[in-house]
Amino acid sequence: MERREFIKAGAIAAAGFTILPSGSLFAGTNGKVRLGYIGVGARGMSHIAEGLLRDDVEIIAICDIQERSLKICREHIAKSGKPAAKEYTGGLDAYKGLLDRKDIDAVIIATPWQFHHPQAIDAMKAGKYVGCEVIAGLSVQDHWDIVHTSEKTGIPYMTLENVCYRRDVMAALNMVRQGMFGEIVHLEGGYQHNLRSVLFNDGKSYYGGGVEFGPKALSEAQWRTQYNIDQDGDLYPTHGAGPVMHNININAGNRFTNLVSFSSKARGLSAYVEELAPGNPNAKINYKNGDVTQTMINCANGETVMLTHDTHLPRPYSLGFRVQGTKGIWMDVNQSIYIEKQSKDDEWEPAKAWFEKYDHPLWKKHDKEAAGAGHGGMDWFVFNAFIQAVKQKTQTPIDVYDSVTMSVITPLSTKSLAEGNKPQEFPDFTKGKWQTRTNKFALDDSGF
Repeated sequence: MERREFIKAGAIAAAGFTILPSGSLFAGTNGKVRLGYIGVGARGMSHIAEGLLRDDVEIIAICDIQERSLKICREHIAKSGKPAAKEYTGGLDAYKGLLDRKDIDAVIIATPWQFHHPQAIDAMKAGKYVGCEVIAGLSVQDHWDIVHTSEKTGIPYMTLENVCYRRDVMAALNMVRQGMFGEIVHLEGGYQHNLRSVLFNDGKSYYGGGVEFGPKALSEAQWRTQYNIDQDGDLYPTHGAGPVMHNININAGNRFTNLVSFSSKARGLSAYVEELAPGNPNAKINYKNGDVTQTMINCANGETVMLTHDTHLPRPYSLGFRVQGTKGIWMDVNQSIYIEKQSKDDEWEPAKAWFEKYDHPLWKKHDKEAAGAGHGGMDWFVFNAFIQAVKQKTQTPIDVYDSVTMSVITPLSTKSLAEGNKPQEFPDFTKGKWQTRTNKFALDDSGF
């Protein structure tokens, strides 16, 4: 399949440091990106599926500590007719053997959150491009470590935030850039998704249901539920923050300056378990994470941003996007737009017609290639963006500064709540370079 190469060779300069490729990069002569996968559970397997569909990717090695995940991955690779991948397993340090290989250009990290920071650090030190699932780290210092390592090694780090490439999100971005909403004043986004049957997964079906978590459970319920027991905060901010950032040029002429978080009481998970299994001890756990957490963020240019984490209560899926400016507003919860002097007075219009008119050029060009990919096609876009950067040895379109900015909201939110809703200063990971950087995200012929 032909891939249009969008990322210009000079784009790396805008990131504020220069890539210094290791001698191991692109030792092969076939022009293919040679990937290693660290973590091939449910999310890692989706990235495997994307790689198997491409002619410009070779899956060299996979790593996981669970045979069940390796077996599923092994079978999918065999079914595709591609060569078997070398497997690394046996312990939490098994991934280091994968990183020692000289025939791997980049790694995809899709392990539980607590492993992302050390694995990404080790991968960059080994000279491998890093495409990492959210979140980047557990503490503010973890995020600084990733920035410093990327700058020191010259190796790009990209959070694989697929919602940045969602079709309606990119259409809204296109409208913002064409001034349809006027000057942007306020934005909202978040993660509003009923995850109760993910956090409790007894293996009876793909999304389990049941009331188990920890070692007795499967998939994310083995580890993700524990965070909701131990920590109160916005545990998953990037789905909302990533797209919002591009609308107001965060780290490229603008920056987040401070935030404050508020959290509701926690009742949803206990009620869910009690309903399914009355008297089960998991219903009596003191879940620290509030059912609805809201974080307000100030920006250097005067905009406000509100992010919502809402995963413990019955509700339809919605990321709650809102783009509001001096000329109009889009809200995804009602899939509607209002543009002053173009819409009927005080009446919402369906967003569908507007988004068809302002469909982003990248989606117009690549909709057929993205058809059938995960999450409505946006998984193809984020994977392709990473692969294209690796192929050309250029900066990733979601760079290390953007990656840590959207992720560090978790520890900052947690600290704000622990300190009685005290505002927290937002780190400037660019060290002032935000004032001169320019936003190149998703510009046609410039990069994904």
